[in-house]
Amino acid sequence: MAVRREGSVLKLVLELGPLLTFFGVNARAGAWDLERFGPFAALEPTTVPIMAATAAFMLATTVALTVSLAIYRRVPIMPLISGVIVIVFGGLTLYLQNDVFIKMKPTIVNVIFATALLGGLWIFKRPLLGVVFGSVLLLDTEGWRKLSLRWGLFFAFLAVVNEVVWRNFSTDLWVSFKVFGTMPLTVLFTLSQLPLMQRHALGDEASDVPTR
Repeated sequence: MAVRREGSVLKLVLELGPLLTFFGVNARAGAWDLERFGPFAALEPTTVPIMAATAAFMLATTVALTVSLAIYRRVPIMPLISGVIVIVFGGLTLYLQNDVFIKMKPTIVNVIFATALLGGLWIFKRPLLGVVFGSVLLLDTEGWRKLSLRWGLFFAFLAVVNEVVWRNFSTDLWVSFKVFGTMPLTVLFTLSQLPLMQRHALGDEASDVPTR
């Protein structure tokens, strides 16, 4: 399977950094007595950790997107969409002092990705995953179709799971699941797709799915 690698470790850090920051600040905010400081003084003590974590998440996301743009001269479409929604829904969370918005963010992101991938297949008859990642993975058209379908369904699954978790469990459990549940599930799903990618891999020649 032909895969083009470029700064994969740094890219992983840029993608995981904001999420780990979100988890770390939420876990430690109580010990830092943040409610004594101006921005958090008016908040209910129980809401301080998630509000502080949201602010840190927005800042870390902005830094990650800026570093990606500075180093690679572009921001991949999926992190960009996710980052914009973090800023919008994080801003609503802080402004309205309501953590429902940041909890809904994963649902919105996953619904957008699922709709784009499944809609691309069923409406436009085109595997959009190949358009986005055609410069990284070299697969034939059938491979891109199957991979787009599977990832579309997986994103829909993640959206449903996020709704179930945040609506039925505590905020701390939701934050932990966001890091230690969603990420392992995504890694396992990605690994499970390797046989498909190997079966439909092309050689060093360009993929037959246009990248533009």
